[in-house]
Amino acid sequence: MAAGAACCYRPAAAGRASLDAFATSSPSLRPSSSGVFFISSSSSRWWMRRRRGEGKVKISSSSRARAKPMSRPALFSPVAMEWQECSTEIEVDVPCSVAYQCYSERETIPQWMPFISSVKILEDKPDQSRWTLKYEILGRDVEFSWLARNMTPTKNQKIHWRSLEGLQNRGAVRFFPKSSSSCRVQLTVAYEVPEILAPVASALKPFLEGLLMQGLERFATFAKERYSKIPQP
Repeated sequence: MAAGAACCYRPAAAGRASLDAFATSSPSLRPSSSGVFFISSSSSRWWMRRRRGEGKVKISSSSRARAKPMSRPALFSPVAMEWQECSTEIEVDVPCSVAYQCYSERETIPQWMPFISSVKILEDKPDQSRWTLKYEILGRDVEFSWLARNMTPTKNQKIHWRSLEGLQNRGAVRFFPKSSSSCRVQLTVAYEVPEILAPVASALKPFLEGLLMQGLERFATFAKERYSKIPQP
């Protein structure tokens, strides 16, 4: 639009003749090659345009252009669940190789981890396993399950995993040698706080870290008993 044009109007076919006649007598009204009539006015800041074949008129102004757009409600507002990470460690009086081997036997984990009720390795996918958690956590009886995949381990140094479905979690167990007959075991677990436990999320991390420590203490006993049965050179 030209700098001095403030209004444009595209007439319907039926009203074109009368508007042409009005345009002849009005020097401020001039048609364009596209059939749109412009009204020039240096003081006008508004424009109006009617599209051919439509009955609606759209009005705009510079003040409206500066106005903030109307906010539309979101179709959905997904809630991002909180993630927490727990970490604990313990010294075990067995070599790294023995501790690593004991922790690698996933189906024995329920024997020493208090809140894990079962672990079942998939026959056709030995790197995957189904886990079940049953425990009373901060006054709530909870039960969760998930399918986990063991990532490629570093022998005698690291075991790590992530969940593929079910309760979202991931973690790692690291083994650090202290001497030829002892090591330090570090367990780190990250998890998405389940909705049922969201109201007690602030107390959940220290509670689970306490359970993980109980599990590692029982693991230390489990590994020492295993080590004691290994013939020593």
